[in-house]
Amino acid sequence: MNIELTRKQFRRLLDMAYIGNWVLNAMRGDDRLTDYDDVESLLFGMCAANGMESLCRHVTPGGCEPSRAFAEGGIHEAIMEYEDTVFFEILAEELARRDLEMEASDDAELLNERISAYIAEFERNGTDNISLEL
Repeated sequence: MNIELTRKQFRRLLDMAYIGNWVLNAMRGDDRLTDYDDVESLLFGMCAANGMESLCRHVTPGGCEPSRAFAEGGIHEAIMEYEDTVFFEILAEELARRDLEMEASDDAELLNERISAYIAEFERNGTDNISLEL
């Protein structure tokens, strides 16, 4: 299979492959999904031929991984922004569902209102106003 990409599109594809592989494998330890590592390696192996040598680090003959320059070039900030958003959205929904269970309600409109209220609070104050009674 051949895919023709502009230089900019190829660079975006590297970002997407890295992010996808990171999401799939970052927490897996030794139980990595190696098929995704292989695809990432294949794509990063094409960097030199496309004038992006600094983005690839050769680890074995024919095997490449993202270089430190790539990994430290802002991609993790994008991942962290996504994680923060997902964290607050999940937390807001879980807290809203807890509230409705305590009130013995299954009103979807009320659930959405509570979720929105929690998200607004998190946007204003982050987790500063969350406390637990232990």
